[in-house]
Amino acid sequence: MEAVAKLKNCPIPPRKMRMVADLIRGERVEKALGILKFEPKVGSRYIEKLLISAISNWQNKHEDENVDGANLYVKTIFVDQGRTLKRLRPAPQGRAHRIRKRSNHVTLVLDSMNAIIEKADKEAEKKAEEVKSEAKAKASEEKSSEKKTESKAKAPAAKTEKAASAKVKTAKKAESKSAPKAKAEDSKEKNEKKK
Repeated sequence: MEAVAKLKNCPIPPRKMRMVADLIRGERVEKALGILKFEPKVGSRYIEKLLISAISNWQNKHEDENVDGANLYVKTIFVDQGRTLKRLRPAPQGRAHRIRKRSNHVTLVLDSMNAIIEKADKEAEKKAEEVKSEAKAKASEEKSSEKKTESKAKAPAAKTEKAASAKVKTAKKAESKSAPKAKAEDSKEKNEKKK
């Protein structure tokens, strides 16, 4: 979705060109063209031509899409140093001073905001799916841990019920053993009363 345009050997020092390039980095194409049109610095006219060239490159790549609907912006722009012409300037007392006439190379990359929005939407959907899967995993872990705790809670309850039933049985056995003795004692008491 990108379109690249390069300007080579522009006869302006790279420091001066970078000042203009920094003005339009990250801006939408329409705003960047407006900035460059009214910028008084020397490099603005070169970068304006380069930006128009990059727009036409993007149109050639994407013939089925409209430039206005694509929301183009300056993705990257950087300025590298080109060749340096070394010249001599006459100086006093027969000497010469060296003059360095620097040049630069500018690389400009355009991209569509729509592509970025689509990528962001896809990433958001992936994150949402991951969050849902994590939530499901946590819920299943909680259910399994609840089942384990319930089974652990049931086991002691069953043991206490068994112990209670065993106590009841032993109490009944004790009563049944003591019941004949109690009946014998009751019958003895009745006999004594009768006498």
